Amino acid sequence: MRILGINALFHDPAAALVIDGRTVAAAEEERFSRRKHGKRPVPFSAWELPEKAAAWCLRRAGLRPRDLDAVAYSYDPRLARPAEAMGLDDPWDHLRQTYAREAPGFLAAALPGLDAEKVRFVPHHMAHAASSAFAAPDAGDSSVLVLDGRGERASHLAARRVGDRLEPLHAQELPHSLGLIYEELTDHLGFLRSSDEFKVMALASHGNPRVLAELRRYVYPTGDGGFHAAGVPWHELCPPRGADEPWTQEHADVAASAQAVLEETLLDLVRWLHGRTHHSVLTLAGGVALNCVANSRIAREGPFSRVWVQPAAGDAGTALGGALLLAAGAGDAPEPMAGADLGRDWSDAELGAWLKTAAVPFERPADIAETVAEALADNGIVAWFQGRSEYGPRALGHRSLLAHPGHAGNLERLNDVKGREQFRPVAPMVPADRAAEIFDGPLPSPYMLFVHDVAESWRERIPAVVHVDGTARIQTVDPAQEPLVARMLDAFERRTGLPVVVNTSLNTAGRPMVDDPRDALECFGSSPVDLLAIGPYAIRRGEFFRATGEGRA
Repeated sequence: MRILGINALFHDPAAALVIDGRTVAAAEEERFSRRKHGKRPVPFSAWELPEKAAAWCLRRAGLRPRDLDAVAYSYDPRLARPAEAMGLDDPWDHLRQTYAREAPGFLAAALPGLDAEKVRFVPHHMAHAASSAFAAPDAGDSSVLVLDGRGERASHLAARRVGDRLEPLHAQELPHSLGLIYEELTDHLGFLRSSDEFKVMALASHGNPRVLAELRRYVYPTGDGGFHAAGVPWHELCPPRGADEPWTQEHADVAASAQAVLEETLLDLVRWLHGRTHHSVLTLAGGVALNCVANSRIAREGPFSRVWVQPAAGDAGTALGGALLLAAGAGDAPEPMAGADLGRDWSDAELGAWLKTAAVPFERPADIAETVAEALADNGIVAWFQGRSEYGPRALGHRSLLAHPGHAGNLERLNDVKGREQFRPVAPMVPADRAAEIFDGPLPSPYMLFVHDVAESWRERIPAVVHVDGTARIQTVDPAQEPLVARMLDAFERRTGLPVVVNTSLNTAGRPMVDDPRDALECFGSSPVDLLAIGPYAIRRGEFFRATGEGRA
């Protein structure tokens, strides 16, 4: 079966292609359109489809739209209820539902040759669940928990995988939603909702859960596998913050309180689920599963022996999940994800042609890993563009900014380069076989979806990656899966004695991650980065600007 998965209705539009149960390609529309998150999550944008991502997925496999056996659309309008009946203040939601019902026709128009009858509506949270339960390696029969803002009529799904089937166990009806509660706080604190929730998580580390008792009146587990989460009077807990205003301790304390009550509720949900399934493996999906602090607490204090999180846990991942669910239903055994590098790539020859067309000076060193390690050891900042781009919000060694972790000032320096808030941490990448001596937490951690305590003896050695609370969100690197990154880490350690490199996403504030060579050159030219490592080629900042006549170095 050749199945194209589509996520489009709310935010993070994406496409994924599954052939005979194997994930061939997956990409988010933002990487093509250069609009962060693809679009804003409002009813008026619900008609917009991931046209470029879908077309690329088909080209990757040499398919035409008429070659598809099915298209999975990760929302089923037949399950929805009017917003007011669900207690939601969303007067234009009926427009969203209209667009969803018309999605088969829209897709047939966007992908000429596609038969609209091949489009299948897949329940939103079942698509989330499949993206995790079927993609996780070595999961087998396992439990799956989905939490996000909303689906058709719920905000949560607890289920279990049995063979290649998913069996729902419980769903929390709207308006109760942990995701929407966190979105409300994001907006109250002056950040962009459905976009900047990770900033609230970072800010929480700077606060104390001073209003936790008050929040527990509005957010709490109900003991039956569900929860109450609605009606929080945020204005009574702290004053709102304007987008351009500095944050205060009050804001940080409320963020810490919200983070704490979220973690408490999640722990109750996973304990309830384990009590029904008695599985050893839990998989997570939905936007709430991108909260790596909560994930770590689930792994540390929960009853499951292993926790796996879908790297594209947000709505983008439902494109993959919808396709996997239809594949499994058609008898194709779904294969686990081999990695998150499911997007576009270019051959060495193609990259060289790009650079020649751009008329920029470049070199091809004997080993780009050694060249990058040398630049990092000299405290340079490196833009790293290698292989296929990542599916999901994390830079995992394919579209990354790299730096030396031993200089505390590199945190501020990188945040300045990216134009983002100084309370935001950056992450370390570390060889998988070295991680346990430096970091305490769930291992391996290839997708940056958990936080780890940094060993006391290492905190002064790698200060740039140590968050204010003594933790770090790490990426472990397996040489078998990421040989080039592993070689670069080894070369850096030979020069510095440190098996850790700073890794953050290759983009600037408000922009999607770099995806194609043009994006890489534009980012390099507009930010103070010392070296661009693009495939086997190296471009040095001084030479770049001398060649372009800017006279800067």
